Amino acid sequence: MGTMPTPRVYMDHAATTDMLPEAVEAFVEQARRGGNPASLHSGGRAARMTLETGRDQIAAALNAEPVEVILTSGGTEADNMAVLGLYRAAREADPRRTVIALSTVEHHAVSETAEWLVAHEGAELAWLEVAEDGRVDPAALADLLARRGDEVALATVMWANNEVGAVQPVAELAALCDDAGVACHVDAVQAFCAVPVDAHLRGISTLAVSAHKLGGPMGVGALYAPRTVKLAATSFGGGQERSVRSGTVNAAGAAAFGAAVEAARSDLRGEFLRRARLRDALVAGIRERVPDAVLRGPEPGAPEAEWEHPTRLPGNAHFTFPGCEGDSMLFLFDAAGVALSTGSACNAGVPRASHVLLAMGVPEETARGAQRFSLGHTSTQQDVERVLDAVGEVYERARTAGLSGHVPGAF
Repeated sequence: MGTMPTPRVYMDHAATTDMLPEAVEAFVEQARRGGNPASLHSGGRAARMTLETGRDQIAAALNAEPVEVILTSGGTEADNMAVLGLYRAAREADPRRTVIALSTVEHHAVSETAEWLVAHEGAELAWLEVAEDGRVDPAALADLLARRGDEVALATVMWANNEVGAVQPVAELAALCDDAGVACHVDAVQAFCAVPVDAHLRGISTLAVSAHKLGGPMGVGALYAPRTVKLAATSFGGGQERSVRSGTVNAAGAAAFGAAVEAARSDLRGEFLRRARLRDALVAGIRERVPDAVLRGPEPGAPEAEWEHPTRLPGNAHFTFPGCEGDSMLFLFDAAGVALSTGSACNAGVPRASHVLLAMGVPEETARGAQRFSLGHTSTQQDVERVLDAVGEVYERARTAGLSGHVPGAF
């Protein structure tokens, strides 16, 4: 009789996390029941009730009203809808408003949408630089609004960065936009149900979230967009979701999203502290075993203090390892049974440095040695210990291979 294989360690929760049992149950129940929520017969009405229950749960977690929540196919669509919609609405109201202010560390769902508007609809980008810890200085936005406020269509800054985990001063940034009469979009995909998120903070116009980052299914997201916000439609058809996002709404996905949110927020503080302590043990262990490794993003504080004023996501530990190629380390960790991410893009097999790290002032060669360890609701102390058992040898083998892009052999 053979021995049981060692379970794999999953350290890529920022990419996606396992569905919570409550979400699976809600999804399967509605999928089996079926029905189009736009239909008027009893099956349609039942589907509609399930859909609206999910919407209610999402709205409650956002401190929003259900009518303010537009369901989407995910965070990318929600970001696209917000940036396109806010820009077009602002420019229609005042043709001078062509400037989009955005941080240099935004997710591509935001930055590439803004760049498309430059190429096709006459937009101009005003980049908000970040400090070495990946956070935006509100003074930079204040200065831009003071100089060109009447030309700005919208500002967009993510609540928490998907690579280095930096939590932005959203309340201060949104208030500056409110004072200047400028729309403000927030990408809260990584932050929602990881840190407290309040869509009703003064100045927030729209806010994007996604289900699969917190224990719901892939293919479901939501955009907070109150009726007071002028948002041009980006799709047309049956008039669903306040005619902003037409198309048959995914009732099973909404039910699962709502169930995941309800479960995640039932002990948000406790789970924040649990993940933060695991993260801190991981950070300390990597620093001990690989003294040359550098933690990127804000330095974690005591978990209890971080809960009150978070500057870093509780489950994020992002390191650069000097002299290493990130992809080489990733494959070596994978061979050792640890799944994680470099946090950088790779086009046509050519390693590229993360735009987030470059924006933080990290040299390109150093940035190529990035590894993102992200913990989630299934992470354990044993997972941390497995990573720490492997990291020393992974680092030495990757450093021997150097920055050539060559992937060393498996363990």
